[in-house]
Amino acid sequence: MTGQRWRAAPELSYYPPMRKIPLIVWVLAFVGLTAAIGAGAGWYAYRAAVDRLADQGRADLALATDRLTSRLLRYRELAVVLTSHPELQGLLFQGGDRVGADALIGEMADKTGARSIELVDADGRILASTAPDAGSRDPREQPLARALGGALGTDHGIVPRPEKGSGKTGTRVYTFAAPVYGPNGPAAGAIIATVDVRGIEDNWPGNAPAAYFVDRHGTVFTSNRSGLLLTRQGDAQSFPAYAARRVSGHEVWLLDGGRYLPRRALHLTREVPAIGLSANVLLDAGPTFRSAVLVAGATMALFLVFGAAMLVAVQQRQALHGRLAVEAAANARLEARVTERTRALAGANADLRHEIVERKEAEAALKQAQAELVQAGKLSALGQMSAGISHELNQPLMAIRSFAENGTLFFERGKPEKARENLGRIAELSRRMGRIIHNLRAFARQESGPVADVDLGAIVDDALETTAGKLQRHEVTVDWTRPGHPVLVRGGVVRLQQVVVNLISNAVDAMAGAGSGAGSGSVAGSEGRSEVGADTPRRVTITIDGGGGGGRGRVMLSVRDTGPGLTEPERVFDPFYTTKAVGRAEGMGLGLSISYGLVQSFGGTILGANHPDGGAIFTVELASAAQAAA
Repeated sequence: MTGQRWRAAPELSYYPPMRKIPLIVWVLAFVGLTAAIGAGAGWYAYRAAVDRLADQGRADLALATDRLTSRLLRYRELAVVLTSHPELQGLLFQGGDRVGADALIGEMADKTGARSIELVDADGRILASTAPDAGSRDPREQPLARALGGALGTDHGIVPRPEKGSGKTGTRVYTFAAPVYGPNGPAAGAIIATVDVRGIEDNWPGNAPAAYFVDRHGTVFTSNRSGLLLTRQGDAQSFPAYAARRVSGHEVWLLDGGRYLPRRALHLTREVPAIGLSANVLLDAGPTFRSAVLVAGATMALFLVFGAAMLVAVQQRQALHGRLAVEAAANARLEARVTERTRALAGANADLRHEIVERKEAEAALKQAQAELVQAGKLSALGQMSAGISHELNQPLMAIRSFAENGTLFFERGKPEKARENLGRIAELSRRMGRIIHNLRAFARQESGPVADVDLGAIVDDALETTAGKLQRHEVTVDWTRPGHPVLVRGGVVRLQQVVVNLISNAVDAMAGAGSGAGSGSVAGSEGRSEVGADTPRRVTITIDGGGGGGRGRVMLSVRDTGPGLTEPERVFDPFYTTKAVGRAEGMGLGLSISYGLVQSFGGTILGANHPDGGAIFTVELASAAQAAA
């Protein structure tokens, strides 16, 4: 028995001495390794996300470049086309009618949106111009000098503009000059077309990323972010402050440019030789950085869970090793004491051979003492083992709690501040501006959208529902009876509804009391009308005549009000013509002009006149679906 116990003790030597290196050292080393692996995974994810964002940004940059160049080059083509116009050539070579030439180029400027168009001879004298009292130009200055040399000239800059309270010193313009060749070959003059860059910027989509174009002097000449205009890139006193970093070969800026520029932006640039500018785009890299932080956090969390499991396993193994060591020490002490007692008892037995009874009693007492000693040794070992287990379990528990708290703080500090949301009013105004710009572009370019068969009665119902609040607010009565059957016409649902809403809103504005200031949901106010007094009955009458148009299969929609009528019926469809007071939000003078263009895009007509019984009446004539099918 004794030999067996002594052979069990050496087996403990196979367990390694785990406590030579403190546990906190292992925990800190694992945490450091986990942080390094998480940072590496996050960095790799960040680089990959930046590469994907760069691919998208190149497309956005190309789109912004194409948008600007296509809009600008239209005016270069305009200048080239006008060089061959007979009336302008006659004025240049034969001294023709300047009044007719002024009217011609004025009409072209109105149709194309050009700021000014001029016919200049070789000496710089302006023979025809859209601007009154035009003087002369220096033939040595660009772009006229290049055009007189026989090539197309381009230039951009800032011209003074006397606008009170605008806070601006000038208007940013882009100028094209095309040579007008004489009968003998050399250029005898030039057509100079100038465009206001602000009109192109107003046409920029509201959801496009921040884009700006820099000239050779480093100045931001045009941009879809007004805060960047006329700033100098690289100048901390002018351009928004930024710190550039290289990520996967790309340039990432940390910007301080307000809420309209991203805080963390990927900067891409390309040269645009066609217009002499450098295109730049700033894409929001914040989501890519946050996704990389999430990847890093998830990776670290995975490794930490694995480490926690490993730590628990190591703690269990160390606890088992401690228990076995305590038991082995107790057994060794017990075996030593038993051996000593056995030897004493053997000598006493030899000396007291004749005292067998006493020896037996002494042996019984010895066995009893041995049993008690064994029990006491076991209790002592159990007490020591419990203290060791408590110490060994408390240490990892404290480490686990400390790690959990540090992990929580890491996630809290790693989550960036959420971007504040736009005010509802700004969002609504942006949508309104988007609709205005879209309709204005369709009018200016004579674009045509998809045309289908639509129920004109449903269009009127939707328009009345849209303007119900305004009609109720101004106490306007509506006389409208929907036809008993669908009246199908050719048109677009949204654009045709916009026309009807505009006509109803203009009628309400015309009948509103003087100084009421009530706004409308249309794109303009009561263009070309005078306001009526509050005592005049306010009534809008809407009718649909399916058999009108002289039997040509046309449908007539009429909107009549009881206002004072039209002051100048022949001008109500002119762009920017309005009788609203200066500063009124609804007095832009675009509603009827845009409606005119939309109705024409459907192949219809719109007329405005004064009704014989008072008030104004607008009539929209559209092609019926049956006529289109025929």
